[in-house]
Amino acid sequence: MLKRNRDGFRFRIGVDTGGTFVDAVEIDEKTRRFRIAKSPTTPSDPAVGFMNVIEKLGTPLDQTSVILHGTTLGVNAIIQEKGANTGIITNEGFNDIFEIGRGNVPDKNMYDFNYYKPPRLIKRRNVVGIPARISVTGGVLEGLDEDALKDAAKFLVEEQKVNSIAVSFLHSYKNPEHERRVAARLSKLYPDVSTSISSQIANEYREYERTSTTVIDAYIKPIVSRYLEKVQRILVEKGFRGIYLIMRSDGGTLSAASTAELPVSTIQSGPAGGVVGSIYLSKLCNRKKLISLDIGGTSLDVCVIEDSTANIVHQTYVSDYPLLLTMYDVRSIGAGGGSIASVKNGLLQVGPESAGADPGPMCYGRGGARPTVTDALVILGYIDPAIFLSGEMPLKPELSRKGIEEQVCRLLDVDLTDAAAGIARVTVTNSMGALRQITVEEGRDPAEFSLLAFGGAGPPFAAILAWELGIPEVIVPNVPAAFSALGMLMSNVTFEVSQTHITTFEQLSEEKLKELLAPLETKVESVLRDQSTSYKDIQIERSLELRYSGQEHSLELVVKEGSTIRDIRRNFDELHLKRYGHMMKYDVELVNLRAKGVGELEKPMLPILPKRERGGKAASASKTRAYCLTTNRMTDFLNYSRMDLLQGDTVQGPAIIDEGVTRTIIHTGQALRVDEFGNLVISSGTNQI
Repeated sequence: MLKRNRDGFRFRIGVDTGGTFVDAVEIDEKTRRFRIAKSPTTPSDPAVGFMNVIEKLGTPLDQTSVILHGTTLGVNAIIQEKGANTGIITNEGFNDIFEIGRGNVPDKNMYDFNYYKPPRLIKRRNVVGIPARISVTGGVLEGLDEDALKDAAKFLVEEQKVNSIAVSFLHSYKNPEHERRVAARLSKLYPDVSTSISSQIANEYREYERTSTTVIDAYIKPIVSRYLEKVQRILVEKGFRGIYLIMRSDGGTLSAASTAELPVSTIQSGPAGGVVGSIYLSKLCNRKKLISLDIGGTSLDVCVIEDSTANIVHQTYVSDYPLLLTMYDVRSIGAGGGSIASVKNGLLQVGPESAGADPGPMCYGRGGARPTVTDALVILGYIDPAIFLSGEMPLKPELSRKGIEEQVCRLLDVDLTDAAAGIARVTVTNSMGALRQITVEEGRDPAEFSLLAFGGAGPPFAAILAWELGIPEVIVPNVPAAFSALGMLMSNVTFEVSQTHITTFEQLSEEKLKELLAPLETKVESVLRDQSTSYKDIQIERSLELRYSGQEHSLELVVKEGSTIRDIRRNFDELHLKRYGHMMKYDVELVNLRAKGVGELEKPMLPILPKRERGGKAASASKTRAYCLTTNRMTDFLNYSRMDLLQGDTVQGPAIIDEGVTRTIIHTGQALRVDEFGNLVISSGTNQI
């Protein structure tokens, strides 16, 4: 990595583009101080929002060594169905793999007897099958018909006007020859059309999941590629000469050029930054069990961290489309500051629909016509309209009052305070559901965890959520409103590849396993070497997906160098026993091999907060009337500025800790202390249920 202060480099910047705001964090490596900036997301041209927040920071770009960036651009294009006009080329006779999918109903629609599968992202007429066939063992059963390929490409590009093509053939994970030839021919025939091939994106079996992942990559590729190219061009024009890295869903980063070739890897890049920061903080503060809680303007994201490690999954879903994608096990719901409150069938509902950045909550005064959670927080006294976003964006509380009175109070026959408190309580209940899903429903006791709260709306709700769930401690880190951007500064460069190879341990030897892993290891190391940067260290992590013969699902087992087949078998038995409570005498079957390269980057050092002189005490600025959710009434809250708090300071609730871009709310019966790193550590005074 570029060394500190070398060649005039002094700053690092992390940028997280969310659904409502773009957050940026600058760290000065000379003073170890952080600065943050927020700017509204600009959906019509996301690059504008990115550059707005960079300009707001005012960091000298010619002195900036690295910019790390997470973006929701790809996932938003899928959710809003605003991706590229995409086509599919596959085997003749298998045109409907993507259309048919799986027969199961999504979990959220399990009891919906009127459920109908929504139309696919790709029109049926944009799917073309051509003669070509690879066998399950990798042999060529039928050669690729070059004339049919040319006709298919002409039909899709010239008649159907597609600008991106997904190529997915049966068993290409065993032999990618046909897919590579198709990609090469398409690049010659139509160089301006994007191409995604399944063997480069998800080199695993399961035709539907592999095809779906390839389609999603193709669907967002032109959009993400253009965006990254535009941002990098503008940065260079403004004097940036450092490294521009993009956050990936697995918590690692890659260069913008590499990411543009595999944009599906950015699907959860924003939440991943928050998880990386949470892992870093769990080590720094010696908290082995954490639940990261990220509440922004449009969504709530939670993740369990145990022994300073976040759970990893290799298959996820976006808009009910499966993705063979390595990422953190982040659970998300539509709950945030922009979540819209409404009354349906006599019941108050909050979310999942969001006002987003445009027009935003009613109090923004930008044309929002429906009340949101943010509007309720204004009414409850948690947000001071005059100093919202450090006074850069004064709010209009009269619009919040009008919206809640007309669309909630009148329909439920309640007063304004009760209506706003009801919106807050429903938001808490929705959030509790997501937290229970990753704790209680998976056999974890919330009382054993600390809740790490960040995002613009995380600190206002964290203390009451912990109180309700029996979580004894809440931690609000430094720069919580931009903590995901800060987390990106703690990441490494990573790249992972996988390969399906199904065989039993009876047929596997140490030599054969080494032979199978070798090309994967070579590939990931090569990609890391091509990232135009240097590292403190490069490590290769190897893992196997294993199952007992006859099972459908597998478990991932990390394999240390030099492990014997007997060692691996014993470790798998122990893992199966720990996970499911039993082990079996059947033969073990290898399903997938994985290799992950990790290029370790130099990390910024967090400052130590000074202690207050003996006998000193932080002074509260004033008192304000706000709603206490533990006593269910309006009461006096003491206001504190976070900038005035020092290591060892304590605050008794009810109190509000203001830091310009967000506010931490602690209620009656709760207390707060400031640790050595400046984190606000709240004793939640749990409500034992």
